[in-house]
Amino acid sequence: MIAKPILMQDEKSDDGDQANRGTSVITRTKPKTKRPNLYRVLLLNDDYTPMDFVIHILERFFQKDREAATRIMLHVHNHGVGECGVFTYEVAETKVSQVMDFARQHQHPLQCVMEKK
Repeated sequence: MIAKPILMQDEKSDDGDQANRGTSVITRTKPKTKRPNLYRVLLLNDDYTPMDFVIHILERFFQKDREAATRIMLHVHNHGVGECGVFTYEVAETKVSQVMDFARQHQHPLQCVMEKK
């Protein structure tokens, strides 16, 4: 927090004499907010999860349109890893958990991880 001092002049009593001999300092604090850390959510390639399933994951959990989902899926397929999005810690953690649970329910070994950006 940043404190900005405000100086008040000596006050005078009703009869004109100075009541206080010192200077008063009042501070106002202005909160300095910090941006939250961001995390990349990544899909990892495997040899068993169907491409259509990966596209479905990207559309359902990351709100990607068909074209963007296909582009990310192909990147994962060709490079071994692909970024689904960048989120705050809590959101990234939730998305990773949702993807992993959904993949397991459908008996696919798809891996989804997060890393600090």
